[in-house]
Amino acid sequence: MSAGTPDNRRGQPRGLHNDGGLALRAAAARALVPVITGKGSLTNLDDHQVVARDRALFKALCYGACRTLPRLEALADKLLVKPFKARDADVQALLLIGIHQLLYMRIPSHAAVGETAGAARLLDKEWATRVINGCLRRLTREATALQAEVDHDPAVALLHPRWLLKALRQAWPDDWRTICEANNTPGPMTLRVNRRHGDREAYLDRLDGAGLDARLCLHAPDGVTLDTPCDVHVLPGFEAGHVSVQDEAAQLSAVLLGPVLAPRPGARVLDACCAPGGKTSHLLELFDIELHAVDSDAVRLARVEDALTRLGLAATLTHGDATQRDWWDGTPFDAILLDAPCSGSGVIRRHPDIKRLRRPSDIPKLAELQARLLDNLWPLLRPGGTLLYATCSVLPEENAEQLQAFLARTPDATPTTPHDVAWGRPAGAGRQLLPATDSHDGFFYARLVRQAS
Repeated sequence: MSAGTPDNRRGQPRGLHNDGGLALRAAAARALVPVITGKGSLTNLDDHQVVARDRALFKALCYGACRTLPRLEALADKLLVKPFKARDADVQALLLIGIHQLLYMRIPSHAAVGETAGAARLLDKEWATRVINGCLRRLTREATALQAEVDHDPAVALLHPRWLLKALRQAWPDDWRTICEANNTPGPMTLRVNRRHGDREAYLDRLDGAGLDARLCLHAPDGVTLDTPCDVHVLPGFEAGHVSVQDEAAQLSAVLLGPVLAPRPGARVLDACCAPGGKTSHLLELFDIELHAVDSDAVRLARVEDALTRLGLAATLTHGDATQRDWWDGTPFDAILLDAPCSGSGVIRRHPDIKRLRRPSDIPKLAELQARLLDNLWPLLRPGGTLLYATCSVLPEENAEQLQAFLARTPDATPTTPHDVAWGRPAGAGRQLLPATDSHDGFFYARLVRQAS
């Protein structure tokens, strides 16, 4: 792909050139610094001061640069005579953003070069304008040759760290390249229609009336996927709680718990590690239950409360650690949803900074935390009750192997994960969904029943 050539990626701003282009690129560079230095994520992008008309481009620069970071950094090494010093990580980030614009975005090359280089002045690094200008101009001349050179490294060509490529190849020898391709493509915007306000077929008509094209999800009965992402405030009835944003795979938790909850009005349900509240809300939309939601992160728990308020729903929210029981009132639950903390390896396309921030040493630590959660929560389930274990991971250590170990040490646990479903594939005691371009994220589910003693 030559410099300045669009790659036709869905969701990328087209032909954008802004009066505030220098400030916009400087802000994007500042936002990228914590990621490239391994000290933070893109979570707080909304905290950066960017005018409303430029926010879409700002986010496209930040997320796009993270998504393509291995190739951007390899090219930067080729273009620079000597690397920047550690204190100039903001200039390094600015160069990476410039490279991303030239190779992946529909921005005229003169704007990508000139405004990116000029943005160095707003970082108080005027000396860097000439360096960045020279690097980007060289890239416009030699893009094809330079990319061919750096792409000899599979980690660069597939835009994934080496450790993760190895893990994916070992876990999914027939699918690892497809997983990488899905991870490198922005995920679609999928909605969950609130059945209390009508079915999804009727909501499709409302979307059509608003000029938004969409299609029904194949596996989630309340799911609708937009052809083109949009601001949530454009969605008909969003403020009134008629619809929420939630990936199709995540919506399947309600499908799996449906046979347990639908016949039991007033069932007592625990949603452990509940933030940001998508699954919490979905269960309350569908079932007459007494729901208790627990999360150890107070800030994220506040987001759950906000979501419930918008949807007109109620649950008992508790700030607590699900590896402990000091928050529990002693009354057993009929069902427990454990959406366990995990590597996020199934949702990299939505959180591309995971590629840089996640380390191979994190996986055993996460697996140990998941085991502690399972062991702590299982006794809170009444005999005959159901626990649904879920992760947004594609790594067996967190999924099939985790459940295999739990079943081996828990004699009263019996797997009841359905086999006659059209989604995912068998994975030990559960089912694994791999991320699919233009479809669902990567997810794992395992449903267990506690046998009466």
